[in-house]
Amino acid sequence: MTEPLPDDLWPDVRPDAARRLMAAAIESFATRGYHATTTRDIANAAGMSPAALYVHFPSKAAVLSAISRSGHEQALDMVQDVVSGTPDPVEAMSLIVQRFVAWHAKRHRVARVVQYELQALPPPDYEQIATLRRRTEQLVRDVITAGVDRGRFHVTDVRTAARAVLSLGIDVARWYTDTGKPSPALLGRQYADLVLRMLGA
Repeated sequence: MTEPLPDDLWPDVRPDAARRLMAAAIESFATRGYHATTTRDIANAAGMSPAALYVHFPSKAAVLSAISRSGHEQALDMVQDVVSGTPDPVEAMSLIVQRFVAWHAKRHRVARVVQYELQALPPPDYEQIATLRRRTEQLVRDVITAGVDRGRFHVTDVRTAARAVLSLGIDVARWYTDTGKPSPALLGRQYADLVLRMLGA
């Protein structure tokens, strides 16, 4: 059976069996990849019968969609919270990067599935996720634009800069491990320093 994931990862998912299936899917998708994972693999890892999965999810794709949607909603909420509470663009960018990077390191297995299995999503689900990604990117662009307007950032292409900022955080999930160094919090601070230098702060 898969190891239980922290309660704060999917606080809105009920019942517990659904959370266990999502946790099992994370382990299977991260280890084997989405296409090589079967519904039986997920159910077995969760300690359930294969039929039990269909009580909570209509398909393997639905499990992936739930995982991906939750991860992207958490990222959007994280950025939105910083933007709404931090008027200074330099401080806001630093906090966004720190939290975004730390989340991708601390939850690296989840983040790897969330960020790198997008092409396996059914088209309607992919479009939902793409909308969340666009909203997150727009918030980052708004912060960079505010910094440029105030003379705090110096970039020639705000759209490209925003994508670069987010890509740095996303890539952490690709290489970070349970024994990774530095710690997620310290890595977030280091990346924030790099990003501010990149933006000319």
